[in-house]
Amino acid sequence: MKILFVILIFLNLLNCKGQSFNEKTTVSDDFDESPPVYYGMPELLDSKDTSAAWNHGGQKLLLTGTVYQNDGKTPAPDVLLYYYQTDNNGRYLHKENEARSVPPNKLSQTHGYIRGWVKSDSYGKYSIYTIRPGLYPSSAEAAHIHIHIKEPDLADHYYIDNFVFDDDKLLTKKARIKMESRGGSGVIRLVQKEGLRIGERNIILGLNIPNYPKLVDSDLRIGLNIGEGIMSFTPYHAWGPDKGSKTCPICKYGWYHGILYFVGNKPDWTEIKQWLKFLENESATREKYLKVYFVYGNENKYSASKRIKELEKLGDEMNLKKIALTFVTSFSDKVSEIHLNNINPNVGSTIVIYKRSNVIDKFINLQPSQESFNMISNRLNQTINEYFTLPKLKND
Repeated sequence: MKILFVILIFLNLLNCKGQSFNEKTTVSDDFDESPPVYYGMPELLDSKDTSAAWNHGGQKLLLTGTVYQNDGKTPAPDVLLYYYQTDNNGRYLHKENEARSVPPNKLSQTHGYIRGWVKSDSYGKYSIYTIRPGLYPSSAEAAHIHIHIKEPDLADHYYIDNFVFDDDKLLTKKARIKMESRGGSGVIRLVQKEGLRIGERNIILGLNIPNYPKLVDSDLRIGLNIGEGIMSFTPYHAWGPDKGSKTCPICKYGWYHGILYFVGNKPDWTEIKQWLKFLENESATREKYLKVYFVYGNENKYSASKRIKELEKLGDEMNLKKIALTFVTSFSDKVSEIHLNNINPNVGSTIVIYKRSNVIDKFINLQPSQESFNMISNRLNQTINEYFTLPKLKND
């Protein structure tokens, strides 16, 4: 009985860790079926890592961000992130003198020596110093870095969307639409600072992962989810800085904070005016760091000329100087491509806060009140990221 009890405890420990001794010391014949997530992994992990390619030439990158629980707001500590990538020539190479190198197997040459691990810190933060991967020599696929996630209380690891780069010419609209947004958007916008190209990516645990056991039961999981990228769309601007044009809010003003205030088939103009007054004041206070768009998608008795006059009258009446008043024929309209964002036209309103073109918060039918206004302001303050201090390089 005691022997059985010891065996059960041992098996339970293996399940909790999601790995075994063999997984850390051997590799499978098929990396796709059994990726070498734990092969060569050190016993002690940090929230920062420097890849083996850091001093081997190529464009130096810092990939950083926060890992969040499935609600998209609560930081998740002690989450293992495993990454691997090509060199700057687009190849996965094995190097015997590199401690992290995975020997080539029978079916695949992937993983190679540019690979590593980080574990999110107590604030959910992680940082990876590496180089920009090259394109596959014989493929039209955008350059990318693979990543797997292992949560401390789940037995199995899972992959999330690759890190890809917004300025990659192969990352076309068609390619973006095909993305699964596993763990949130993997599209990185790079910024230059102190000789580095820095990319921020926040990761939402379980987002769009099939059969994930800890999903948040919420009506917020309709349409755009926290952590996902907003697909570009072109509403008509009836009022505001781009008046008279069809301009994509995300493409033109996607770097700092933005707010999309969607109203569909059930407009309440008293509430709309209250929200617009608050959002106008926020825009004036924050200047270039916040862009706000009212996107009207009422498909009932639609007329473009009447819609323009209606929004022009509203903008003039409220003396709006910062907010853009825009419209689409409906939220299922394919011409403007608003349909790609799956906005529900039959709720009163949907308010989406985004940064770097990714959703950082979302509210459905949020009533205009001082409490709500404070919540929006606080959320904007909480998610400002100016890269105040770059994390130090971490070497093995």
